[in-house]
Amino acid sequence: MLLADSAQVADGKLFILGGGWSVTGPDPTPSAVAIKVGVDSHEFNVPHHWELFLEDADGQPVRFETPEGSQTIEVRGDFSATAPDDVPVGTPVDVPIAVNFGPIPLGEGARYTWRMMIDGDTLPGALVSFTTRPAREFVEE
Repeated sequence: MLLADSAQVADGKLFILGGGWSVTGPDPTPSAVAIKVGVDSHEFNVPHHWELFLEDADGQPVRFETPEGSQTIEVRGDFSATAPDDVPVGTPVDVPIAVNFGPIPLGEGARYTWRMMIDGDTLPGALVSFTTRPAREFVEE
């Protein structure tokens, strides 16, 4: 998993713009989570469900007030991988996933983590954390 300014999937590859940061803000800005899931050959043609959650430093879901009430930031999807043509039997497959977000109003000077779960489990490497900068102080001259 990698934090980026923007990401997309095309032709089975991740295209990442402004990737690899771990500090943002303090103002809300668009962002993306770029994900590469490795699928072993014994998992080919098996449907998998993934979920992506934003958590605070205590591991609690980040909540925002909306007209519909308090909401968390969660994204869900499904994937399945198949054996590629013309490669040795048993070759694993990478499944790219790109999740883009508009500006998210996060607290200043705080730590957050995106947690990805696949089929209900958090796998190794399925966390990526970042920090928001404290508010800027403007000094009048």
